[in-house]
Amino acid sequence: MAEEIQSRQLDSPEARAHGSDSSGRASGHAFGRGGVSQEHSEIQSFDGGGARPPGLGSPVPQRSGAQVGGGWIEQFADAPDVLKSAPDQKTVVWVRGVAIGGGEFVTMAGPCSVETERQLMETAERVAAAGARVLRGGAFKPRSSPYAFQGLGLEGLKLLAAAREATGLAIVTEVMAAADAPLVAEYADILQIGSRSMENYALLEAAAKTGRPILLKRGMVATVADLLRSAQCVVSYGNPNVILCERGIRTFETATRNTFDVTAIVMLKEIARLPVIADPSHAAGRRSLVPALARSAVAAGADGLLVEVHPHPDEAWSDGEQSLTFAEFDAMMAELAPWCELRGARSCVPETVA
Repeated sequence: MAEEIQSRQLDSPEARAHGSDSSGRASGHAFGRGGVSQEHSEIQSFDGGGARPPGLGSPVPQRSGAQVGGGWIEQFADAPDVLKSAPDQKTVVWVRGVAIGGGEFVTMAGPCSVETERQLMETAERVAAAGARVLRGGAFKPRSSPYAFQGLGLEGLKLLAAAREATGLAIVTEVMAAADAPLVAEYADILQIGSRSMENYALLEAAAKTGRPILLKRGMVATVADLLRSAQCVVSYGNPNVILCERGIRTFETATRNTFDVTAIVMLKEIARLPVIADPSHAAGRRSLVPALARSAVAAGADGLLVEVHPHPDEAWSDGEQSLTFAEFDAMMAELAPWCELRGARSCVPETVA
């Protein structure tokens, strides 16, 4: 009797008006406002498998971790000339006898900006003695404030060249404008493209065409794909000697200047054939954090460091709060030696320092 009553209810005009058939399933018709009949598709339960909501163009990809890793090449397909075609493929950038991306862990160190001849010479001599192979120093400075020190310009370039002659260190310095690229290339061994200029394509072209190796810093809000596209631009203009630099990215964290993206170093070493270095100074913004971030860069597989050092950081004309003292730099280099040895990389730290 109960089954007969249920059958009568399902076959009733009221039930048919509400879109149910004798089996109790939705019939594909419903009535909207004003009694207008509306058709709809039957929606099956969605569990991420073959079934999917109507209108969805393709199934949601169900990937394992291994499949995601294997798909990286597709994500970076617009930068083919900087990706590895074989697991062991790599580009070694040679600068004045220094192999960046080879078996040596290369440290580039020096002041944020070139201030005076004495300041630069003192710094160059001390970082060279501690094992640095490249002297960094800004002659042209991209500052956030128009009232901050903007650099010495040509005079700064000449001081850098003099420091190279005195110490034998190669020189890396930033170029900010396409028109300045030929001038900076006359004095520098490596042209640095700063974070704010990573997607300045006219500058990338001009710097690439000088023939100097390019140190390309990751933009502060750039993805890894963005960085590789900019590197692809340099390579496409005939300059294969590109060094990628992870210098931290902007996140919601405000305790540090930036957030050091160690994952990016590991990823770039896996997929890109270019050397990868780290800038812990700009990542941290605080000198006390720099040595620990430097060690993490070594552990992540970086090919070198870019570190700010100043004889008197508290009196520096720019970025003093993130610049190491001479004693702090000596200690950091000594601490890095066993980490490099553990990884199988040469650290070039003199025994007197280590």
